Amino acid sequence: MEAGAAAFIGMGLAALGFAGAGIGIGLIFSKMIESVARQPAAEGKLGKYVWIGFALVETTALYGLVVAFIIMGSR
Repeated sequence: MEAGAAAFIGMGLAALGFAGAGIGIGLIFSKMIESVARQPAAEGKLGKYVWIGFALVETTALYGLVVAFIIMGSR
C-alpha cells in the first residue's frame, strides 16, 4: 500500500470520531430530557453535569479533527 493511500485511510478513521461524538451528544441530551420529564425539580442540578459531559464528548470530536488535519498536512 502506498503512503498516500494509507494517509487517506488514516484521515477517514480519525474522522470516525465525529460519529461517536454525535451519538454521545444525542444520548446525553436525550437522557437529560428524560430525567427532567420524570423529575422537573432536578433540572438545575443536572444541567451543569450535562454541559460538562457535552464538552468532554465534543473534545473527542475535536481531537479526531486535529489528528485528521495532522495526517493531511504530513502527506
